[in-house]
Parts: sequence; structure tokens; C-alpha cells
Amino acid sequence: MAEKKPFVLRVNPEMLKEIEAWANDEFRSTNGQIEYLLQQAINVRKKGNKKKKPE
Repeated sequence: MAEKKPFVLRVNPEMLKEIEAWANDEFRSTNGQIEYLLQQAINVRKKGNKKKKPE
């Protein structure tokens, strides 16, 4: 596994509360949930780029 790089993330309190609850529902840490959601978004973006035809 690649080394993880720490950084500060500013999130409004209501969003953080929702992420924490979601993480708890899926048996993940808050950090793990954020990483999971970001990875899903990256995967969707990559798939979208593959579907685009060159002009």
C-alpha cells in the first residue's frame, strides 16, 4: 500500500456530521469513508473520460 500523505480538509459541520453517520453505518472511520467516496468519484470520472470520443 502506498504511503498516505496527511492534509487538512475543511468541511462544514453539518456535512461532517453526515459523513460521520454514513461512515458509522458502513463500519468505516470518517477518514476511510472520505477516501472511499473520493475513490468512487475518481473511478466514475475515469470511466466517463474513456467514453468520450476524440474530436
